[in-house]
Formats: sequence, structure tokens, C-alpha cells
Amino acid sequence: MADDLPERPEPPLTLAISECLLGTEVRYDGSGARSSYPHGLLEGLFEYRGICPEMAIGMGTPRDPIRLVGTIDRPRAVGVKAPDADFTEALADFGRRQAACLDDVVGYVFMKNSPSCGLFRVKVYPAENGRVTGAPDPRGRGVYAAAVTGALPDLPAEESGRLHDPLLREKASGLFAHL
Repeated sequence: MADDLPERPEPPLTLAISECLLGTEVRYDGSGARSSYPHGLLEGLFEYRGICPEMAIGMGTPRDPIRLVGTIDRPRAVGVKAPDADFTEALADFGRRQAACLDDVVGYVFMKNSPSCGLFRVKVYPAENGRVTGAPDPRGRGVYAAAVTGALPDLPAEESGRLHDPLLREKASGLFAHL
């Protein structure tokens, strides 16, 4: 029976990961968000390829924060303080270009809650004429993450916060079972 299984590659395997989760100070406030999960539990299994879409499109750090506005199916990534600053197309374009460079990665861990990198439960604020008009809908997905996962629907992907949940982590580990 074991002879029927494909040969497994040797670690370390390349895993794409939001750069801030590696502790690099690239977040909007100039901080990092080093996560104990990839460092403590996955050490030695993966070689990390850190990617920060905001830095890649020239937003710099520290920077004014962005948020998603509009609708769940067509959110826009705009400045909180300057809603006329729209980063949607730049983030989506970078995501599509980056997806073309990820053929050697075995998965991707995105930063939770991020308007660019969040996979689940990202707030999308309803807005008219650049002004928020109501309570956010928490069912959004970050613009960059949506572009990457849209271009690579078979790439195993998860977000940082969900990896701390033992049940979800067990389910996510099945994503890498083919390796």
C-alpha cells in the first residue's frame, strides 16, 4: 500500500508568507507581526518567501492605513484618512503578477484581517462618495489575496490567525498531505 504513494520532497519546501509574519517591519505602523506558528511549529519544514504587496507597490512604511470599501464582490482598497487614494488596481495587478512567480511554492500563509492580504473575515465598509455610510460587512477578502487565490485556485492557502485554531490547523495540514 505504501508503495502506491508518490515520493515526498525533502524539506525545506518553499512557502509564500506575508512578510510581516516573518517579523519584518513592513506594516502600516512600521511594526512587524512575527507569528509563533510558522516559526515555532514549522521550523525546518519550510523555507519562507516573504511578500509584502504594500511595499511592492511603493506604499512604504510607516504609511497611512487602508481599508476595503464598497461591496463584498467588488471592494476597493482606499486610504482611511484619504479615501481618494485608491490602491485597488495596483494591489490586484501585483497579485496577478506575483501568482505567475509562485510555481515553486507549496502553499501561502496570508496575514489575517488585512485589506490586502486577509483571506477571510476582512471588513468591507459601505461607502458613498468616499464616505463610509454604515457598519462593515465582515465577509471580505483582501485585494491582493483575492488576486493570488483567483489566479491559483489549487494553491493551498490559509491566513495566520486561523492557524492558531487546532481544528482549522488540522484541516489545513491536509492541504499539504499531497507532498
